[in-house]
Amino acid sequence: MLNLEVSNGMNDDGDDQKHICFQCTAESYLSTAIEKDGKPEECAYCGQMRVCISIEELADRIESAFDDHYICTPNQPTSWQQCLLSDRESDYEWEREGQPVLDAIEEAAVIPREAAEDVLEILDDRHGDFDAMTMGEETEFSSDTYYEEKSASAQGWHDEWRNFERSLKTEARFFSRSASELLARIFGSIDVLKTRPRHPLAVSAGPTRRLTHLYRARVFQSEDKLEEALCRPDMHLGSPPTQFANSGRMNARGISVFYGATSASVALAEVRPPVGCKVVVAKFAITRPLRLLDLTALDDVQDGGSIFDPSLKGRLERVAFLRSLGLLMTRAVMPNDEAFDYLATQAIADFLATENEPRFDGIIFRSAQSKRGSNVVLFHKAARVEAIELPKGAEIDVHTGYGTEDGWEIDYGVSEVVPKAKLPGQKDAMDSLTGSVPHLGLSYGGDDDYRETALRVDLASVEVHHVNSVKVYSTRFAVSRHRLEKREPEF
Repeated sequence: MLNLEVSNGMNDDGDDQKHICFQCTAESYLSTAIEKDGKPEECAYCGQMRVCISIEELADRIESAFDDHYICTPNQPTSWQQCLLSDRESDYEWEREGQPVLDAIEEAAVIPREAAEDVLEILDDRHGDFDAMTMGEETEFSSDTYYEEKSASAQGWHDEWRNFERSLKTEARFFSRSASELLARIFGSIDVLKTRPRHPLAVSAGPTRRLTHLYRARVFQSEDKLEEALCRPDMHLGSPPTQFANSGRMNARGISVFYGATSASVALAEVRPPVGCKVVVAKFAITRPLRLLDLTALDDVQDGGSIFDPSLKGRLERVAFLRSLGLLMTRAVMPNDEAFDYLATQAIADFLATENEPRFDGIIFRSAQSKRGSNVVLFHKAARVEAIELPKGAEIDVHTGYGTEDGWEIDYGVSEVVPKAKLPGQKDAMDSLTGSVPHLGLSYGGDDDYRETALRVDLASVEVHHVNSVKVYSTRFAVSRHRLEKREPEF
């Protein structure tokens, strides 16, 4: 029969260290780690022969976890709290924040009280300082200290982000291994992170999905250009051809993307139309499944686990950074600063589209012009608009109104004149192709774009908005002004 009694605190092998088994450590991660890394010993706290580690090793693990996730609270009031205490009319009472270190150790590791006392004794001896003790100062893990959990710091990530922005502006713009590695750490497997219910980071868009359509607007100050857009909104309201693609927040010059919005009002606000212009707004159906990264969900991103998992600290710091990333990527940029300040977001868009795992087809982000909706950018690979089906030889005409006794009446309309239908049996190999469509002397031909289409304009949704006035929302600040008599310095 196995004798489980411990004599004088010493095991048969002469080891006078106490051991604790995985069963006496109820914190799941820590218990599993002990069962995996330990060896059979007699547990000093239950008396059973089980897989154990030494109490010294447990103290090491607890110390490491507390360094990462806990902070020792001040044992004296702050200056502000001292003022409240000194105020005779205040009923404020100061209490030290946190919980006694012994309770914190016991609750964090979920171990017996006796084991927590043994751990605290080891850590107190390890960090004790005679000079500090004689001066009445606390040291880490002294028996009178209080501890509380601390928030994860994203400072390291923000430092790397600033270096990333600076590098793109001043060092390497197109090929940067360090930039690629940083973006991989930020966005890699981002779709598995948790957020609040019904607000995932990875959004499915397309037929029967959460997001089925987008709205897009374009400003016109020329009547001829406006009429062209009304005739062929697929060409003039969709993503522009490469040679006309200007740089934007999520694209470099020459890379054609589709900037849209989740509502017509947001699309209209985003183009910031000047008074007197005309804006065409249309709805575009998303015709195939797309995966979008929703930056608006980053505010609620979460990660978790055991404080005894060495990877938790890094994961929590990443989450803390991600919660601020949406603001970093969508902050207002002045027109004169766009060339440089858009470099980071342009690089991110390229990375998410071509390098990241998982890859994304676009990004959802907050509108800077409206609080009632979001913007969506579809990357180049998902930005092609399906051409309107027109038989060869079709002619398109547009009218913008008609004259009456009371003056000009606005009435926008588009007419399609198609060739007479052929008799049964008559076939033309080119009938199914969209050829040249004459309108106002212009012609539209095919191109060599082999991307799969992802959008289809809803012709019935096209509207023209005449901008009569613009309302500005602002925060007002008064400017104080003082006049003082100049005094000569005294010598």
